Amino acid sequence: MAKTLAQLAAKPELIKITIDDEDTIKRYEEPLEFYIYDRQPLAKFIKIATTINTDYDAAVLMLEDLVLDEKGAKITGNGLVLPNDLKTKVIQKTVEHLGK
Repeated sequence: MAKTLAQLAAKPELIKITIDDEDTIKRYEEPLEFYIYDRQPLAKFIKIATTINTDYDAAVLMLEDLVLDEKGAKITGNGLVLPNDLKTKVIQKTVEHLGK
């Protein structure tokens, strides 16, 4: 029997994402972790997907709302920023996971 959309609807849950490429481990001495919600509003998802290739500055600003710690609190914003080498990796990992 086919599932209905109502059966697939669920509240967003935090998922852990790990940055564990060789360069990151070499520079930071271990894999780095952050969290995102597994589901995003469609308008936000479309904005992320289209912005990442056209407006890098806007994509970085979107990170403030997406990149969270294990409790769901924002990691960046209020004067806190990620190192430049990690910004691109975080954006790539975020889009990769949201696209699944």
